[in-house]
Amino acid sequence: MKLVICAYHNVGYRCIEELLRQGAEISLIFTHEDSPTEQIWFGSVRELAEANKIPCLTSSINEPENIERVRQIAPEFLLSFYYRNMIKPELLEIPAKGALNLHGSYLPKYRGRVPVNWAVINGETETGATLHYMVAKPDAGDIVDQEKVGIMFTDTAHDLFGKVNEAAVTVLRRAWPKLVDGTAGRIPMNLAAGSYFGGRKPEDGRIDWSQDAVQIYNLIRGVTHPYPGAFTELNGNKVIIWSAWPVEGSGEPGQVVSLNPLCIGTGSGLLELRNYEPVDVTVKCGMHFGTSGGQTP
Repeated sequence: MKLVICAYHNVGYRCIEELLRQGAEISLIFTHEDSPTEQIWFGSVRELAEANKIPCLTSSINEPENIERVRQIAPEFLLSFYYRNMIKPELLEIPAKGALNLHGSYLPKYRGRVPVNWAVINGETETGATLHYMVAKPDAGDIVDQEKVGIMFTDTAHDLFGKVNEAAVTVLRRAWPKLVDGTAGRIPMNLAAGSYFGGRKPEDGRIDWSQDAVQIYNLIRGVTHPYPGAFTELNGNKVIIWSAWPVEGSGEPGQVVSLNPLCIGTGSGLLELRNYEPVDVTVKCGMHFGTSGGQTP
């Protein structure tokens, strides 16, 4: 039973490992070139393919010559594991037994881009991993299997990604034998019960101090290392806040209320800054984060 796989990141790496463990015949893998502007902290799908002597391409599966390659292979399944390109509908029609995607949320919630980061930023207490059939609309096809994971209040997006990664492997381990023998279920997705979120850019990490302390804390832990980080300004300097903690108290939004510990006023409550850079930025009581001059108006 021949497979074509589109994969990237740790989810792609681990899911390919699981399929190989189960004896799957992988004919071709599509992955991505690593971006020079992105911190690469995850496993290399290309290196895994090379180690297992599987043909691997970093050009898009949607290019005409690659569509023809897939037609020539005539795979039973086309599988996508954290591949970053939408796959054209004409490709989804090629595999005899279907095209499936492993998505990093408990669908139909958090369809779309970077679902792990969004779940943390929005203060969710659980998410998951979902294996579903691909259709023209993103993350909208019938569900085959899914697994929930809890989100602790202290979890960063990186922490949660590790949990979702394990959930993805668990789902694939259960579902793959059923897909092979034709006994896997198909549950229609109720899109009205879910949500859709787009991608995020570094600029989206800008802190709005009028939000409450917990909201800002969730943003910080949702985009901290290895992501670009949440940021603000003080005295004309960009300050990246890597970790913080919401505490009781009050102050004007962005106002430095105390220095030891360093606590900043928000729309409700205070935020204690625990790790930020540059560490030598001058901070005095009464200053305001988020303003060019940094001083109290």
